[in-house]
Amino acid sequence: MPESPARTTQDSSAALLERRFDLRDEAATLAFGERFARAFDETRKATSSERFSGLQVQLIGDLGAGKTTLVRATLRALGHVGRVKSPTYTLVEPYSLVIESGPLDVYHFDLYRFADPAEWADAGFREYFDAGALCLVEWPQQAGGLLGVPDLVFQLSLPNEADSNEEGRVLTARAFSETGKSCLERC
Repeated sequence: MPESPARTTQDSSAALLERRFDLRDEAATLAFGERFARAFDETRKATSSERFSGLQVQLIGDLGAGKTTLVRATLRALGHVGRVKSPTYTLVEPYSLVIESGPLDVYHFDLYRFADPAEWADAGFREYFDAGALCLVEWPQQAGGLLGVPDLVFQLSLPNEADSNEEGRVLTARAFSETGKSCLERC
């Protein structure tokens, strides 16, 4: 169904900043989610409310790569105490939180089931991305280029064959906006 997760919606050479994180196990993925949540909150506080237009994070990776685990860790670190479900069937799970920098809407999307980018337009999700929210999007390639330029892309993959003695995942994070860059620098 989904095209190769290695093909992102953005050319990596256009990234303002790229960083690699070795996530050796689930605990390391949870710790990165916590660092990202703190970095997001700090970035949001440092940006005037008039200038903060939200943050779009695209999560790329094979099934089981840890995308939902990373989202779950981020939401927990932002203060969500309830259940975090994968929105595979609902397409989006909304969360309303209050964090140090103020009220925050978080939208967790899973576009895995989209067979055609037109489904993105038909779903009416564009307004979520224009509301100053944190939008976490799994399987963004299913929407083609309709999502626009993300602030951050988190690509989760297995270590390459040369590193075959390593376990866990590698997270390659790329920033495509100044806000994304500021957030990534704080991770």
